[in-house]
Amino acid sequence: MEKLNINQWAEEDRPREKLERLGPEALSNAELLAILVGSGSTKETAVDLMKRILNACNNNLNTLGKLTISDLCQYNGVGPAKAITILAACELGKRRQMERPEERPRLTTATRIYNYMHPKLQDKDVEEFWVLLLNQNHALIKDVCISHGGISEVTVDIRIIMREAVLANATILVACHNHPSGNIMPSKADDSLTQQLKRACDIMRLHFLDHVIVVDGQYYSYHEQGRI
Repeated sequence: MEKLNINQWAEEDRPREKLERLGPEALSNAELLAILVGSGSTKETAVDLMKRILNACNNNLNTLGKLTISDLCQYNGVGPAKAITILAACELGKRRQMERPEERPRLTTATRIYNYMHPKLQDKDVEEFWVLLLNQNHALIKDVCISHGGISEVTVDIRIIMREAVLANATILVACHNHPSGNIMPSKADDSLTQQLKRACDIMRLHFLDHVIVVDGQYYSYHEQGRI
């Protein structure tokens, strides 16, 4: 029977497309390694090649990682470049196990939000508007600068904020911007934007925790002022 190349497989069976559609956890070890090596030989696909190598290692990734470049190059379809790629992947997996999980700051109060954002905003001579996207435990998922504006105002598109929150799987949202003038009090435009954000978060079932205005040495919190 003539061998089918991976690009001749049904799209849902191709490792790269399968990972993109279902995530890496849906792929077998052989499929993940096949993505790395890219191709097999004239006699077998990259997936079949990796299945054969893994089978010789009793399907144990630790055993695979103990092979040498010379050991791997004994397999038809594996040259030094592919062997190095396989061993590099095994080494990265080992190093990941040794790493401690990254500690995400928990932004539960306006003071913590201010302490996190002040270093980012303290030297800005124009307004910047940021959103902090949190999980349900108030741990930071990511921070995003939405807009970089003028001395006294900044233009913000609510749709961009909502898109960022959805893509990050956030459940809690914090808005933050600076006042280069040093005036801590919110403007009418700040009030209007805060209300727009609150309505958008309600529609998207996000908890709008706070809108914090940062100046050097102090802050204004809509939440602490009872305005959210």
